[in-house]
Amino acid sequence: MNHEPTILAIDNGTQSVRALLFDLRGNIVAKCQVPLQAYFSLQPGWAEHEPEDYWQAVCRACQGLWDQPGAERAAVRAVAVTTQRGTVVNLDRDGKPLRPAITWLDQRRTETVPPIGPLWRTAFKLARVGSTIDFFRGEAEINWIRAHQPEVWEATDKFLLLSGYLNWRLCGRFADSSGSQVAYLPFDYKRHAWAGKRDWKWQALAVEPRMLPALQAPGTQLGAVDAAAALATGIPAGTPLFAAAADKACEVLGAGCLEPHVGCLSYGTTATINTTSTRYVEVTPFVPPYPSAIPGAYSTEVQVFRGYWMVNWFKEQFGHHEQLQALAGDLAPEQLFDRLAESVPPGSMGLMLQPYWTPGIRVPGREAKGAIVGFGDVHTRAHVYRAILEGLAYALREGKERIEQRSGVRITELRVSGGGSQSDAAMQLTADIFGLPTARPHVYETSGLGAAIDAAVGLRLYPDFASAVAAMTRVGRVFEPIAANRAIYDRLYKQVYRRMYRQLQPLYREIAEITGYPKQF
Repeated sequence: MNHEPTILAIDNGTQSVRALLFDLRGNIVAKCQVPLQAYFSLQPGWAEHEPEDYWQAVCRACQGLWDQPGAERAAVRAVAVTTQRGTVVNLDRDGKPLRPAITWLDQRRTETVPPIGPLWRTAFKLARVGSTIDFFRGEAEINWIRAHQPEVWEATDKFLLLSGYLNWRLCGRFADSSGSQVAYLPFDYKRHAWAGKRDWKWQALAVEPRMLPALQAPGTQLGAVDAAAALATGIPAGTPLFAAAADKACEVLGAGCLEPHVGCLSYGTTATINTTSTRYVEVTPFVPPYPSAIPGAYSTEVQVFRGYWMVNWFKEQFGHHEQLQALAGDLAPEQLFDRLAESVPPGSMGLMLQPYWTPGIRVPGREAKGAIVGFGDVHTRAHVYRAILEGLAYALREGKERIEQRSGVRITELRVSGGGSQSDAAMQLTADIFGLPTARPHVYETSGLGAAIDAAVGLRLYPDFASAVAAMTRVGRVFEPIAANRAIYDRLYKQVYRRMYRQLQPLYREIAEITGYPKQF
């Protein structure tokens, strides 16, 4: 039997759990995917998920993996976990969940928050970031649970992110990667460790140090798969479990974006642009860069919250014809949606979309809404679809320029990950809007590949991350900008898109005041 070493990456996203076996060249040997209901909602704005359901999906994905051709348990050298960011789990002293996980999509807030001392309040006031700090305190799930479910909070022994919860289920240890700590937690984003004793975050958040897991750098061993997890998943007992990072950070690594001049776009549920840097750079003041999947590095990021969610929204609301046609013709629906986008000229005949479907913190502000302007009687749903794709690319180009301005490093090439990267139309218009060569990584599952790279370096199968990335990543098809399209998009971006938010902002505030949505705190 062939026992070429493989690494098992478990990728727990928003819409599915994937168990992926990678070889040491970064190829997928086997894959099993288990769909998830993204969340359930007991009240408007809530988004929750049962922690046990996540674990059972992980077990089913792993068990299903061993039925795939080429999946040999004996060849698995290590396991690494990457997950959606910001989803939190409360556990009691027996390690049992006390309530459903609050997912990153949850929009609840609380005005009942712990007090901050006068020295910190004065400092925030002088720095003109008081509203940002208040937003942080109000958004923190920790504070909401303590205020509204005090019995749950009293019984909470451990407060974990989803990554920490799955690591615990696999190895029996409360440990997590420092690269996964993207949430409203007392985390020091500069040092990649829990905040120091005197840090303001301990005052702003209800959590206590004893409730948090031990943190380890990406590429270090967290533990080993225990007997119970081996029985549930089929992973051989004793297999080393390595720290990886959050899904976006792993995407950046899996796309091979090690240098700050390479921008990594993620067309996922949240659309992002990231670069990897060894310098701590806040693209938005007091909004830190997130930890990279590489120890000691930072991921400078600009988000479009619910970015590619808008594409799924369009498909659900207006794409029934293509979905039925795809089913009847045994085609991938994406092929037909690409044809829909390609039937419309660049610029969507003047239809412009601003993709702020969800309010932001500072850029955009809490009053932000989405907007589609320029409608005429020529426009069809095809124009709306292309305008969504273009609007997302405009927003990410704006993010690119903010990163460049703050970092002082010009981005000269792009890699694109996430579901949207599979669309040729989306890839081409991205190249045209940015005016840069835009490449697909050689595999679609870049977050899983990034986790596998962390484990490969941890096992010392490669001496360092540069060697691992050189061996395990490469680009697939490269899309070059089309000059005529680039000229149209450049004018629309500079003369129209960049002015839209500033001019619509006062109207958004009026709408919120009149309708009460979105709620202004």
